[in-house]
Amino acid sequence: MSDQAVRQANAVVHFDISGPDDEHLRRFYGDLLDWEIVPQGPGYSLVQTPGGLRGSIVEAEGAAVTLGVAVADLELAVRRAAELGGEVVMPPTDNGWVLKAQVTDPAGNVLTLIQGSRRAGEPEA
Repeated sequence: MSDQAVRQANAVVHFDISGPDDEHLRRFYGDLLDWEIVPQGPGYSLVQTPGGLRGSIVEAEGAAVTLGVAVADLELAVRRAAELGGEVVMPPTDNGWVLKAQVTDPAGNVLTLIQGSRRAGEPEA
């Protein structure tokens, strides 16, 4: 694992903001915080904050903010979350550019755990 990856482990590296009206959310966050928001298709937009943190705005029935946190070992982090009272919402999954899983904390908040970032088909560094 590179030095940058070690420093990034356990850091918030992504966020998702969801709600039933993604257009309204795009206007709200773009106008309020001067975020660059680029629609990618129906119900999904990429967000770039001035501080460099990236995220997305997603159209969904319920409102939620989900943090994405980089972890060094995804399987270990998922097991540890369960041991600490969380529940696995999505088991470790390769989406083509990262390995990720979702767990809840004891209060039911969803947390996305992310390991690695690569292009589809490239070996993990």
